[in-house]
Amino acid sequence: MSSMDLEKLKMTGAGRAIAVLTSGGDAQGMNAAVRAVTRMGIYVGAKVYLIYEGYQGLVDGGDNIKLAHWHSVTNIIQQGGTVIGSARCKAFTTREGRLAAAFNLVKKGITNLCVCGGDGSLTGANIFRNEWSSLLEELVQKGRITDTLAKQHDHLNIVGLVGSIDNDFCGTDMTIGIIDAIMTTAQSHQRTFVLEVMGRHCGYLALVSALASGADWLFIPEAPPQEGWEDRMCARLEGSRIKGSRLNIVIVAEGAIDINGKPISSTYIKDLVVKRLGYDTRVTVLGHVQRGGTPSAFDRILSSKLGVEAVVALLEASPDTPACVIGLSGNHAVRLPLMECVEMTKLVQTAMNEKRFNETIKLRGGSFENNWNIYKLLAFQRPAQSSNFSLAILNVGAPAPGMNAAVRSAVRIALAHGHKVYAVQDGYQGLANGTVYEMEWHKVAGWTGQGGSLLGTKRTLPNKNMEKIVETIAKYNISALLVIGGFEAYEGVLQLFEARSRYDELCIPMCVIPATISNNVPGTDFSLGADTAVNAAMEGCDKIKQSATGTKRRVFVVETMGGYCGYLATSTGIAVGADAAYIYEEPINIHDLKTNVEHLAEKMKKDIQRGLVLRNEKCHENYTTDFIHRLYSSEGKGIFDCRVNVLGHLQQGGAPSPFDRNFGTKLGVRAIQNLKSNQSRVFANSPDTACVLGLNRKVISFMPVTELKAVTDFEHRMPKVQWWFNLRPMLKMLAKYQTSFCEYVPGEIEHVTRRSISIDSGF
Repeated sequence: MSSMDLEKLKMTGAGRAIAVLTSGGDAQGMNAAVRAVTRMGIYVGAKVYLIYEGYQGLVDGGDNIKLAHWHSVTNIIQQGGTVIGSARCKAFTTREGRLAAAFNLVKKGITNLCVCGGDGSLTGANIFRNEWSSLLEELVQKGRITDTLAKQHDHLNIVGLVGSIDNDFCGTDMTIGIIDAIMTTAQSHQRTFVLEVMGRHCGYLALVSALASGADWLFIPEAPPQEGWEDRMCARLEGSRIKGSRLNIVIVAEGAIDINGKPISSTYIKDLVVKRLGYDTRVTVLGHVQRGGTPSAFDRILSSKLGVEAVVALLEASPDTPACVIGLSGNHAVRLPLMECVEMTKLVQTAMNEKRFNETIKLRGGSFENNWNIYKLLAFQRPAQSSNFSLAILNVGAPAPGMNAAVRSAVRIALAHGHKVYAVQDGYQGLANGTVYEMEWHKVAGWTGQGGSLLGTKRTLPNKNMEKIVETIAKYNISALLVIGGFEAYEGVLQLFEARSRYDELCIPMCVIPATISNNVPGTDFSLGADTAVNAAMEGCDKIKQSATGTKRRVFVVETMGGYCGYLATSTGIAVGADAAYIYEEPINIHDLKTNVEHLAEKMKKDIQRGLVLRNEKCHENYTTDFIHRLYSSEGKGIFDCRVNVLGHLQQGGAPSPFDRNFGTKLGVRAIQNLKSNQSRVFANSPDTACVLGLNRKVISFMPVTELKAVTDFEHRMPKVQWWFNLRPMLKMLAKYQTSFCEYVPGEIEHVTRRSISIDSGF
């Protein structure tokens, strides 16, 4: 689509009406989606209606269908659940109920419907769309609407947004948080915890929770354990205790079954452990607590992306356009044919009913299958034939949440292959000093959920100590290097590569796993720690906004970290609904600042009493945080007052988010699978033997550091082109700033392959 066509879209919203409803069980991020649909719809000139209480409100009509204004969705992005309500509706499953719904929509002039819900809700929407013409004919025959009105509204456009906590990252934070609390509480006790999580038909929540917590045993509906599982599980738990673990965690999805289809309950597991092993065992049924709480930054940004794309898809739709679902492919919004998604869901359930469990896991999609295989690899140490290959692992740069998860999985996968693994303390400096020690399987137990860097890390680059580094590599006969860290990790491996011509000892495979809250390493869309940092910044901003609940007309200027890279400020801005986010990559001038002050002044004259402006720490040499604070305070005098907050290093600390835990775990596994060898020494001198391991869209790839050198801005320590810059127009549109609509990059149309509808990052 050309930029001119996109610009026209803004005009085509005039005279059109869009309605949004949430249906089925509520999921974190639904409010962000409702907000995005509402504001994007208004931005393009359409009327937007909020339908309260889901399909029930659509059937009942009246006050359940309300015209929305820009301020109708103010301050809801951080709330859990759905502010417009959701209800199970039997009436809508009948034609009579759908007839009432059609009448209510036509009377309001609504022919564009956005439905946020699960498979059942989306299937109902498609039935409604297919029946639309006949429903209108019946309404005309009964004299409830005129023939003219029916012709004016002869087609219903439907777009679906996936709102289910079973099949994506939405909602997992609460699960992980509870597991963390249990692990902390249990440090002084020797206990076994059995945690039951939601998932009657899908084990996704249980699986990612098991990966993120390093659970000892996992039960999911898609992979029933073979006969004799009781003996094997108890042996696993007992072996873990013998090797020094004080805590066992067993995670069970509520729909878990054995190979014969018989349910496996959390109570049965507890009684089994007590009877066989005599361990102090507790059961925690998480239930609907997983639906509650504040949505994560991932949930909010994802839902905002999907909501904006839903409006664009509705505006582009024609009578011949199939109903679609807005999904995520890597970090890009995509449109998937709704019925293909529904049919894929049915195929999964059929395979489970027919006990074709291996096929069920494959039908869940590559991400689910990969998660399952990685969990099995990491949960239990299998006897491995010893190899002569030795691996050294080090952390470089500032500590980043997720580093320890990557170290843990790398250590365990390498040991499972029989390799010798060395841990290096304090980065390249430690490698030069010879602070190296051998790792064992249980030395990394419990590392997944710990923040910071347990190996210790420094920013020192290799060039200062190249001779000593070479000596250490030779002394320990190191066959490969795994470097986990930020820009210094990447730059350091580049220096080691360029020194190969002088030292044969450096002709070994080297791999960088990007780990920095700044998300500024070339060769990857995401670095470990960035998701946790955005969450920390978001939570800080939420509290700052909340502090002004009783204060009218206040604007906050908040400084984020990130060096010269504006990822943190932009992502946090979207997650908290900021009015503006100043970054280095988008230069600002005094005119921009003046426009923003005027925008906020106008905003304060209406119902909204608070403003939030983010500033990346190095966005401008002269327009400092203090300068912007003083400018806003002066120009807003008499209209609003201004406060300043510097978030600082709180963005770097804390336990890693579920995304960073699982991302780190997967990257650690992939790195070792790429580095492993049965030989003690491989002469590696080609560019593809020194790489950055990154996630690009939804594919994990190894990018040679020599190739990345050409696309790196070394002065400002970041890639020259950054994918997330495409999020900027969305941030501005949802904040009601006048911006060119042609800057928005629309989602691509894809077809369902296995489980494309999944919100996981697909690797």
